[in-house]
Amino acid sequence: MPPTSRRRLISSLSAGSILMPGLLSELLAKDAEGDPLAPKEPHFEAKAKRVIFVFSNGGVSHMDTFDYKPELFKADGKKTGTGGGLSNEQRVLLKPLWDFHPGGDCGTLVSDLFPFLRQQMDDICVIRSLNGNDNEHYNATLGMHTGSFFFSRPSIGSWVSFGLGTANQNLPSFVALAPTMPYAGTQIFNNDFLPAYHQGVRVIGGNEPVANLKARTPASLQERELQLSELLNNRHLQQHRGNQELAARIRSFETAFRMQSEAPEAFDVASEPESVRKLYGLQDGQNQGFAWQCLVARRLSERGVRFVEIVDGSSSHNWDQHGNMAEHADHARNIDQPLSALLQDLKARGMLDDTLLVWTTEFGRTPGVDGTKGRGHHSACFSSWLAGAGVK
Repeated sequence: MPPTSRRRLISSLSAGSILMPGLLSELLAKDAEGDPLAPKEPHFEAKAKRVIFVFSNGGVSHMDTFDYKPELFKADGKKTGTGGGLSNEQRVLLKPLWDFHPGGDCGTLVSDLFPFLRQQMDDICVIRSLNGNDNEHYNATLGMHTGSFFFSRPSIGSWVSFGLGTANQNLPSFVALAPTMPYAGTQIFNNDFLPAYHQGVRVIGGNEPVANLKARTPASLQERELQLSELLNNRHLQQHRGNQELAARIRSFETAFRMQSEAPEAFDVASEPESVRKLYGLQDGQNQGFAWQCLVARRLSERGVRFVEIVDGSSSHNWDQHGNMAEHADHARNIDQPLSALLQDLKARGMLDDTLLVWTTEFGRTPGVDGTKGRGHHSACFSSWLAGAGVK
């Protein structure tokens, strides 16, 4: 193994292991010799070929959504429990504002916040036992995406890209549908010490979903420019063999060029049948919003993108209801129908068998009140759910 540089040593320390980047360097050097994003076989046969990861910002209350607590209804205003802004006070208990009803043949109890998703519970596995180590939004969001609450590490999408590559060389292996930024910002799709081509490409929606994707010069001129650029890049790379950072930068430019031909079509949901657009709740001509994100996630997944993240909300507009839990209704209404449609759409196309669909948040909320009608941050317990890829 070649000597570890100062920069790489610092990276390894920030990653929590002095050996990690050193061990990766040999693997990355081998990647640089061929196509680092070529599809790779996993160590063991797996049902999941791709991931759609949905992240709801702000800390969704498990007790008001997927985790029925009958005793909480009875104890409303009569007993005290964990409450306050950061789970650090004993406050009077607050019952959920919504009733729960069974969904599907399995009878999983889901609140009235999610009437559409409740109908799909036979295909959804709810996990009610999650817990984290931090009650602050930034750290908890970072931990959910990277496994580290305090230090920069590659995001989960970057690791999937690194491990499995992509089935479509004209699109990135990792796409983040993030019109607005969550608390941890770009760290949620950052590659950190992995090569640059494993970083998630941010898509924001609207008339230009990806910044600077449209060519600014005629195709013939651009082609000549790229031929010259390729010649110079390869000559430079020959003089710096084994430099994975340089190879990664060149590979990123190549992917960006290929995206010009295929990405616009993938983002154009107008080509979908009207029945599909109505299923998601999309209006004619709509090219942004959560319903658009969900439909584009399916279109990207079926075109070979390995990992798609859908970001719900931002650091300033999200599920963080300290003052009034009733505001949860607005956020649930925004995602309920599109998520239900995404699950149904994947299943109808036969994609749910090998697509892992994940919904999660950074932490739950306190059973005790915060303010007068809200709930505080609660990392000790929260809920997520999975669907597809053999999950039962």
